[in-house]
Amino acid sequence: MSSLTLDTQVSDIVTALPQSADLFRNLRIDYCCGGKISLKEAAEQRNLNAEDVLSSILSIEEKMENRSSMEPSSFGEKTLIAYIQEKYHEGLREELPMLAPYVTKLARVHGESFPQLLRVQEIFKALREELIDHTEDEDQNVFPLILEFMSNPTPELKEQLKPHVSELEEEHDNAGRLLHELREITDDFTPPEGACGTYRLVYARLEQLEKETFEHVHLENNVLFERIAKAL
Repeated sequence: MSSLTLDTQVSDIVTALPQSADLFRNLRIDYCCGGKISLKEAAEQRNLNAEDVLSSILSIEEKMENRSSMEPSSFGEKTLIAYIQEKYHEGLREELPMLAPYVTKLARVHGESFPQLLRVQEIFKALREELIDHTEDEDQNVFPLILEFMSNPTPELKEQLKPHVSELEEEHDNAGRLLHELREITDDFTPPEGACGTYRLVYARLEQLEKETFEHVHLENNVLFERIAKAL
């Protein structure tokens, strides 16, 4: 059962569930400087139904929990690919555009005092472009070819597939290097003392992005591609 209630402070909700910041932003509820009030009070200040807002938050929480509740390494190829697409590909397409304005704001407001934030913005932009291109290539080209090969492993399909897998693994390595640098320059995603809500939000969501990207890469490199390698 969720511990989030109408009496939970808005700032505490965002700390426990960073993705809720998007909802608060859309509802124009201040989760940053004005976040030290209960959800009920914050909703009433905006003339919103507090129960409806809480229901939306709990839906986000349930969605995030469902994404992490399954053990996919035992799935068949078709189910595993569908899982990767639903959890990680769709997740990236939702999260990266939503997170971008916060990263931009953080660099703009605090970049002069904390120059590393300018590099954080550069890395995030590179990751966003690379991960979106990468997932689209997988969905449109590589995954259909993998499924075709696994059901009918002909020499022709084998030769078509090999360079695709090598390219994807290189892209995984590059994303890993960018994430490693991101962790280094953010001091393990630790915001400075007294950091504002946006600062803490960005670091929390970047750390979640790192976690899910590593899970994503693990399932492809060490589960899906390993099965392909045994069949090649």
